[in-house]
Amino acid sequence: NASLLGILQHPDGTVLKQLQPPPRGPREQEFYNKVYDSDCCDSILLELREYLPKYFGVWSPPTAPNDTYLKLEDVTRKFNKPCIMDVKIGQKSYDPYASAEKIQQQVSKYPLMEEIGFLVLGMRVYHVSSDSYETQNQHYGRSLTKETVKDGISKFFHNGYCLRKDAIAASIQKIEKILAWFEGQKQLNFYASSLLFVYEGLCQATTVRLSDVTLAEKRGVPKGLLSGGDILEYNNNIHVINSTENGKIEASVSKGLSKFYALHKKAYSKRHHSQLSLKVENLEQDNVWKSSTCITQEHLNGNVIPQLEKVFCHMPAEIKDSTNVEVRMIDFAHVFPSNTKDEGYIYGLKNLITVLQNILDN
Repeated sequence: NASLLGILQHPDGTVLKQLQPPPRGPREQEFYNKVYDSDCCDSILLELREYLPKYFGVWSPPTAPNDTYLKLEDVTRKFNKPCIMDVKIGQKSYDPYASAEKIQQQVSKYPLMEEIGFLVLGMRVYHVSSDSYETQNQHYGRSLTKETVKDGISKFFHNGYCLRKDAIAASIQKIEKILAWFEGQKQLNFYASSLLFVYEGLCQATTVRLSDVTLAEKRGVPKGLLSGGDILEYNNNIHVINSTENGKIEASVSKGLSKFYALHKKAYSKRHHSQLSLKVENLEQDNVWKSSTCITQEHLNGNVIPQLEKVFCHMPAEIKDSTNVEVRMIDFAHVFPSNTKDEGYIYGLKNLITVLQNILDN
């Protein structure tokens, strides 16, 4: 994410963001100093802290004391496979003091800013199947139109198997809190400022039915699924239980954690369709449970892919823990005192919520 955001990761769990040349750098530093002032008793600024990275003052390398860096919380640190997106918010990405030339330059970069109210500056998405990241730079976001922006944003929440609806829902909730803050304050206006989205690329715990098999996944997600190979290996603590034997097996499953799971794909050349069987083997006792589910190719298009989506991505409500998603405001080189609501930023947030809700509803 360092390349995406142009910042350095520090081993102590912070990131270092080099101060931009004046007036931008000093303005951003002043903003952080104001919000994080230990004497601050303004409830609006105190609440704003919830939506920013924590601020630890400035830092300069001993070798270059004139280079100043903002020392900020690394919002991605707690994630195993962080998926990161940077979205610029507002209808104008130039501030009220911008020259005609600067306005022209900013508008020409993305003429749709006024209408859409936000712009994807970059993203990095973990693809489960290949155990690798796909990245998109600012050219990707600028290529999005009113018609394609929904698909463009949904790409961030798609891990190669399925749409992470849990992460979308949690993101909407977090943006709504930021929106409520903006609706209640008339002292700051933000231009060319961004929201940083982070979610965990390794799917969290899921419990779903796949035919008569209950699959309870405790942590992580497999490296490969139907990605060419015949066998899918899980190195996770996953329980695969025949629903009729649920009670009997549950106890023994909990004891033996060294399990091996394979999804075999058998090709039947005669009938030109393959059979998927979900099996589990207990390596300790070296026995194979007969609970397996077979799905023929005839159903593949209609059934299996949605079923697999359920297995890997749909979280029960009780464990939809929004801690696996972060939405933070970043980039404050163009924040100005004001006596009006920040209508441009509010417009952008509302439209972003609408787009995310549309992705969720389809």
